[in-house]
Amino acid sequence: MHYFATLLVILTIHGSVFAQKPRARDIGIPFTGTPGKYNAITDVKGLEVGYSTIVSGQGKNVRGKGPVRTGVTAILPRGKTNNPVYANWYTLNGNGEMTGTTWITESGFLEGPVMITNTNSVGTVRDAVLKWYVKTGWYKEDFWYTYPVVAETYDGFLNDIYGFHVKESNVFEALDQAKSGAIQEGNVGGGTGMMCLGFKGGTGTASRLVKVKDSTYTVGVLVQANFGRKSNLTIAGMPVGMELKDTLNYEFKAPPSYQPGDGSIIVVVATDAPLLPHQLKRIAARVPLGVGIVGGRGENGSGDIFLAFSTANPGAFQRDKFTTLVELPNDQINPLFEGTVQAVEEAIINAMVAAETLEGINGNKAYALPHKSVINLLRKYNRIK
Repeated sequence: MHYFATLLVILTIHGSVFAQKPRARDIGIPFTGTPGKYNAITDVKGLEVGYSTIVSGQGKNVRGKGPVRTGVTAILPRGKTNNPVYANWYTLNGNGEMTGTTWITESGFLEGPVMITNTNSVGTVRDAVLKWYVKTGWYKEDFWYTYPVVAETYDGFLNDIYGFHVKESNVFEALDQAKSGAIQEGNVGGGTGMMCLGFKGGTGTASRLVKVKDSTYTVGVLVQANFGRKSNLTIAGMPVGMELKDTLNYEFKAPPSYQPGDGSIIVVVATDAPLLPHQLKRIAARVPLGVGIVGGRGENGSGDIFLAFSTANPGAFQRDKFTTLVELPNDQINPLFEGTVQAVEEAIINAMVAAETLEGINGNKAYALPHKSVINLLRKYNRIK
């Protein structure tokens, strides 16, 4: 069945009711690979995602008052349980920020949630995570130290970014309300004010089930997509951006330094496969292949930073005990590479399909990806019937 802008599915998840917008597969876009139950990062058992979405005001930008189009996304690898996971990270182009990565590289562990917000709110979110640790008793020891992981992309074309509207309460909301199961996409959380490949972007997710010998593992991805130039947008292998290059263009006055393609993408990859930090570095390094499939080029003005972690080996983090680990052989890792690339591609397109046209500061506007036009183009190129 093909659904266009009017389709909404009402879901009740852990008592919260929200409208599930159509996703890329719902409108007929084809992908390879087998998704998990929710086709989301939350298909990795125990993982939770939460949002705080901040939207207010319209018209001329008044610094400190708005309009506001921003938010916070929280990803908790084992839910609200302090049990560090093996992790590593990779950057395609470093014009961005992800705090805490130095210790991830050194220690091999991610010790808390991953937070994503706008560029100017990284410090606020980092400090609020520390306060949330204290509030919730995350650490049981009297003496502890930690380095919160906070990533960003820039929403200043639609949001009053110098008004600093993300507050401690928004960080607490995203963390406290984090849930498993189906999650929202598009103009939500940290992705609220983002733009991608010539259209409205934002938050997207997808997953893949991969077979390694007799075992099936899950690879889940969440993206905050705010990157790329319209002419490069490719969907299901077709040059959609070139076909639509003269329609629904961004409406904003670009600063002199702006170049098409400026922006960023943050990608978080989660898996339950038993991978060690050096192998998770390899997983993170495959993310750019999925970004490239849809049109990303790692432009100079883009912060393309990727984190991968594994929820396997739940007893791996110890302060004074030796541990016994399970490790996937390197020779068997290829299906996880493939699943990562596939899930990244679909998560980005899911973000764009779910995103709605948004007007922000000074009447600046980013238009939603036109579902019907995309499907007609895929028919034109014989990608679907």
